[in-house]
Amino acid sequence: MIRPCTDSDVSNIYAIVNDAAQVYKGVIPADRWHEPYMPLEKLKEEIAAGVEFCGYEDGGQLAGVMGMQPVQDVTLIRHAYVKTQMRNRGIGGKLLKHLLQQLEGRILVGTWKAAVWAIRFYEKHGFELVSEEEKNRLLKTHWDIPERQVETSVVMVYKGVRP
Repeated sequence: MIRPCTDSDVSNIYAIVNDAAQVYKGVIPADRWHEPYMPLEKLKEEIAAGVEFCGYEDGGQLAGVMGMQPVQDVTLIRHAYVKTQMRNRGIGGKLLKHLLQQLEGRILVGTWKAAVWAIRFYEKHGFELVSEEEKNRLLKTHWDIPERQVETSVVMVYKGVRP
């Protein structure tokens, strides 16, 4: 079941993000890795800045989360994570499809250049990479991230047919 996340889910979102993000350790640049990957205060800041999470429940427990954030003239897909032990069961695809059904207009997602599995996931679901020049412009316009993260990331735009 997919449902909107509430304030009472913040500790579970935090646990899912930091569990699932372990896949980045040793893959993304070492200077971009933190322990925990997303501190609780940063998660709360993201929510306060307008990131709305939905969650996939399995057996009454959150197994995956995905956020969306309207920014100016686009909607960003933010913080898409599935618990390590629940991966490869279609949860991420179901969450993404759920969000795409709700959204209108231009939809963007950013991820790490080195996260080739994430890039393939989004390509499989109708997203296309933008040029390096467009990526730099979009990241500086719609995200609030350090320059080093801009250098080591990609941006993808949704080009698929809405589910």
